[in-house]
Amino acid sequence: MNGQQYKKILQYAFARLKANAEEVNDLNVFPIPDGDTGDNMCSTMNGGVSAVSGINDVSLKAVSIASAKGMLLNARGNSGVILSQIFAGINDVFSTMEEADLYDVVTALDSGVKKSYGAVEKPTEGTILTVFREAVEYAKSKSKMSDGLEFVGLLVEGANISLENTPELLDVLKEAGVVDSGGKGICYLLDGVLSALKGEEPDAESAHENKAAAKDIDFSLFTEDSVMKFGYCTEFLLQLTKAKTDISKFDIDKFIADLRPLGDSIVAFLTGTVVKVHIHSFNPDRILKYALTYGEFLTMKMENMTLQHNETLVEKPKYKVNNKRKKYGVVTVATGEGLTKIFSDQGADAVIVGGQGNNPSLQEFLTAYDAVNADEIFVLPNNGNILLVANASATEYKGSKIWVVPSKSLGEGYAALSMLDLTLPTGQEVFACMVDNMSVATTGMICKATREANINSVEIKKDDYVGFSGKNMLCDHPERLQAAKTLLEKLDLSEKDFLIALYGKNTDQAERDEFEDFIAKNHPNIEFYGVDGGQDVYDYVFILE
Repeated sequence: MNGQQYKKILQYAFARLKANAEEVNDLNVFPIPDGDTGDNMCSTMNGGVSAVSGINDVSLKAVSIASAKGMLLNARGNSGVILSQIFAGINDVFSTMEEADLYDVVTALDSGVKKSYGAVEKPTEGTILTVFREAVEYAKSKSKMSDGLEFVGLLVEGANISLENTPELLDVLKEAGVVDSGGKGICYLLDGVLSALKGEEPDAESAHENKAAAKDIDFSLFTEDSVMKFGYCTEFLLQLTKAKTDISKFDIDKFIADLRPLGDSIVAFLTGTVVKVHIHSFNPDRILKYALTYGEFLTMKMENMTLQHNETLVEKPKYKVNNKRKKYGVVTVATGEGLTKIFSDQGADAVIVGGQGNNPSLQEFLTAYDAVNADEIFVLPNNGNILLVANASATEYKGSKIWVVPSKSLGEGYAALSMLDLTLPTGQEVFACMVDNMSVATTGMICKATREANINSVEIKKDDYVGFSGKNMLCDHPERLQAAKTLLEKLDLSEKDFLIALYGKNTDQAERDEFEDFIAKNHPNIEFYGVDGGQDVYDYVFILE
């Protein structure tokens, strides 16, 4: 197998996964709208396939290195991170090879198993990890090791056998009556690999080339009489080359400092030996000339921001760039304008948009870190499915010391921020204080059930409203407001001093007024704040302390 054959395998695997992503999404243990495993795995694979779409090198290592990096930067959710680590392990073997035989492939698959298990602090069997590992073990035990097509067929067979057994390894799967969603995604990926080796046509759901559709721009808005007012938005990936610089001594901070006189809104970071740059400038030629002293461009995009402005296509920068380096910074994850404002008011330098059903990529974290520009950055993922991505971003980012505070709910993130003390002399002390503060908070949520289920002895009906805290399902009711009231009673407000209610987009003012009357009448001693959260998935988010 050379680089172009590996590229085809990746494209077919992604195509098969994407064609069946909704089925993978629907294999959701909790009956709430957060089934995004298929989307997360697709985002990860798309990152790898897009990274190699323009590579015509027959060298296996060229395709492997680029695809593994693309997957890592685009990894979302736990399933996406684990998938990226599978391919990172495979790349550990392929990254020195021009081509691979079947024995090399087996060695690479074993490396993928080891790397993916190592990425998870406490690996859980009955998940994507198990299905991939057992597929490799099954194929190795059954194969005659003389035919690649036979071996991959056994991989597919072993993965499906393992998948069917996942409910026996995880009680939550058996209780929900489903197999593991990440494991199902692995089955589709391997099935796509088999399809490639058989010479079949790829699934129509995914093209080989994965490029964003170009916007239709009205060029008549910038004519010979126009004056440039906003400059050019310039973005590029720069491959550092040994022919032009000593890569081991490359200093990203100096690189950024040299760019500052040439433009603004700079976001630049180093990933391996590739520099990604975003900058606004009236003289992009000077920027490109400077960059070329270090290497060669892999990709480049330049847009007339005056034209974009006239078309109202200019997007506001995601994060305010701090041009002056500071000691401490804070990055958190939230969804909805209300909660984003609360976290910003409490001291978060950057709020990454994300949450249940909308997991941010690893790249989003790296971009936020660059904007914050601090020696030490504290990160609050606020969701168990985002924690693994945050941990991976901390390992990947080299510009600052990253402390990932293991917040798994919005309440924990709120508590950590509300009592944040950045006057402490060391990052270790700040981190310990934030972790300690998290323990005082409880988060409860209300949303519409996506299917029938029985969890924690709570009978759930499709389209009812369910209330839960963490992994504990606590109530079900056909009426949203009554579900909210019942959930608060289950969470025992008598033991709490403080309550924030974040109202979702679907709750109207009349319902909010009725809810607040309920609090005033039944819990007059609690300090209460009702906030228009603006979140999509959850109709109510309660933060209790």
